[in-house]
Amino acid sequence: MSASDARDRRFRGLYARPTDFKELARLDPEFAAVVKGRDLDFRDPKSVMQLTKTLLRLDFGIKIHLPDDRLCPPVPNRHNYMIWLKDLLDTSSYDEPGQKRTGLDIGTGASCIYPLLGCAQRPWSFIATGTSETFPYLTSMTLLPLTFLGADTDPSSLEWAQSNIKLNDLSHRIHILPRHPDSPLIPLNEPGLPPTIDFTMTNPPFYSSEEEMLQSAQNKHRPPYTACTGSTTEMVTPGGEVAFVQRIFTESLVSRGHIQWYTAMFGFLSSLTAFIETLHAHKVQNYAVTEFVQGNKTRRWAVGWSFQGLRPAQAVARGTRAALSKNLLPCVSEVDILTMDTRECPVRELACGVSTAIAALELVSWEWEQERYEGVGRAQGKVWARAWRRRRQREKESGVGVKEGSLSAAVPSLGNESMFGFKVWIRVSVKQVTVGCRWLEGFDETAFESFQGFLKATATKAAGQCSSIKAERESCAEVGA
Repeated sequence: MSASDARDRRFRGLYARPTDFKELARLDPEFAAVVKGRDLDFRDPKSVMQLTKTLLRLDFGIKIHLPDDRLCPPVPNRHNYMIWLKDLLDTSSYDEPGQKRTGLDIGTGASCIYPLLGCAQRPWSFIATGTSETFPYLTSMTLLPLTFLGADTDPSSLEWAQSNIKLNDLSHRIHILPRHPDSPLIPLNEPGLPPTIDFTMTNPPFYSSEEEMLQSAQNKHRPPYTACTGSTTEMVTPGGEVAFVQRIFTESLVSRGHIQWYTAMFGFLSSLTAFIETLHAHKVQNYAVTEFVQGNKTRRWAVGWSFQGLRPAQAVARGTRAALSKNLLPCVSEVDILTMDTRECPVRELACGVSTAIAALELVSWEWEQERYEGVGRAQGKVWARAWRRRRQREKESGVGVKEGSLSAAVPSLGNESMFGFKVWIRVSVKQVTVGCRWLEGFDETAFESFQGFLKATATKAAGQCSSIKAERESCAEVGA
């Protein structure tokens, strides 16, 4: 296991179990001053604030200053978003995980929590936005290579965010970009910004009014504002969180080619449901949904959408246990095609049969790892289908050949809408051998369904040949005996 893999594994398991306050008190004298044994008073804002500071310092090496009149971000909840975001980016790429990324944090807040967490875990950078009158020296700044962009329109929050960036020596990776409340939330056309961004993220204000916020607190049977130090600008936005994220979506229709993933967190399941209906209305096929569960009560949901063809792993895209109807989840992208008894099928021969049949197709690329029994390929269309083969035969018979610009011509680039990317695997357990596949790239769901049919027929044929080989070996062994 590489050092980066070990780091990622440690980060992923940080809050799998309830926090041991007694252990934290042993490690941090400042936390020991606010905790009583294993109990922490979550109604006390100072105690909650100290918990955030302690977790950030001990688990991520992050130092932070927090104002009394702004939100104190719960670290496990924010960390869940970051874990999912890493998985989203890692699994929707042909590159190895852990690449340098450029991100936009929309509404970064006083803590600047997401950029700080991102920089602590990956070679990323961020930009944060706020009111330009408060930061005149930033309006003409020269940006260094980025990993995170943070956006905010609250001048006080940006002052604190800038302070936290400097406190952690991250000014070269996290940049404040001042914004006006009426400015676009996605600032791609401004001088000094990169032409493309890998992802956006936002944790928008939940509520559409102060009345709604107070009513929500009453419904939770707790006094309003208890251990909640957030300002109105952090908690309330016209139209609530749905309107805020739909505003980002509207802008994404224009900037679609410049950003791979747009993501957002929701505080209400109803908001997620409403937004996914917006995605469907605009025929956005490549999207991901997940649910963050922390403790016994806190639940949040996140959505990501992309206009590019690279698709995330199924566990990342369909990661919610909420009672969503099936038509609200993205399509299935990973399927086990065929399962056989290990004793009846020599695995090496099966793998050879499957990989050889796929290699015989007219593919853009095909790489098979024999030791892992898995391969990744790309095709310019349904090259395994009879219609494709008939077309190629007609071309040969007519002497036309492959024309310039035809489906089989030059190696196409990523983002080509007719491209189909796939992964095939053979998994071996004590009792079973399973052949399966994953949809890696493309927009045509029927192509993936068609490929499943081809792979099943290929694997079944290869398995039959394996059984014959096994029978011949057993027969020879009996004769020799």
